[in-house]
Amino acid sequence: MRIVLVGPPGAGKGTQAAFLAKNLSIPHISTGDLFRANISKGTELGKKAKSYMDAGQLVPDEVTIGMAKDRMEQPDAVNGFLLDGFPRNVSQAEALDVALKADDVKLDAVLDLEVPEDEVVKRIAGRRICRKDSAHVFHVTYSQPKVEGVCDVCGGELYQRDDDTEDTVRKRLEVYHTQTEPIIDYYRAQGLVVTISALGKVDEVTARSMEALKRDK
Repeated sequence: MRIVLVGPPGAGKGTQAAFLAKNLSIPHISTGDLFRANISKGTELGKKAKSYMDAGQLVPDEVTIGMAKDRMEQPDAVNGFLLDGFPRNVSQAEALDVALKADDVKLDAVLDLEVPEDEVVKRIAGRRICRKDSAHVFHVTYSQPKVEGVCDVCGGELYQRDDDTEDTVRKRLEVYHTQTEPIIDYYRAQGLVVTISALGKVDEVTARSMEALKRDK
């Protein structure tokens, strides 16, 4: 299957993408991974992306699209892929359609993870990260440490990242609504959108997603 995963920040896209890709035996292709891989390998697209990032500028759509196209043409993606974080806007979605059409393939579904805005704010603004090891993540509601402000694993101080504050989260949501959400209507017009609730435990959302994708086949 060829799937695009969309949803607001805090919807759990990265987590769901990993589980879905494994269950469907297709590669999980994320924008962040594309950038890191191309930059570390020193590809021409990676050099271009780095020059913009170093200057504090947004990477142009054509660079991101080029990276995604190269990745989708790799042998492990012949039978399908799951795109996470791309396309990010309608122009990228249109470019993706053109690229896929050139290879005589098409998307099978666009999985829309739906989460109420207040829940998104609660999920992200409640996160607390360990200063010693950022892999240790807690939550003031869903995954509380045994001792407030102290990491259960290594004893490091827990803190709230600057981009996890409520004001910052709401600004990120505004960007999502303005730039990314319109692709849902774009794909809905093609009959590709499958919307599911992303509320609940991770395995429940995964099962819900798998069932919805099976029905959509």
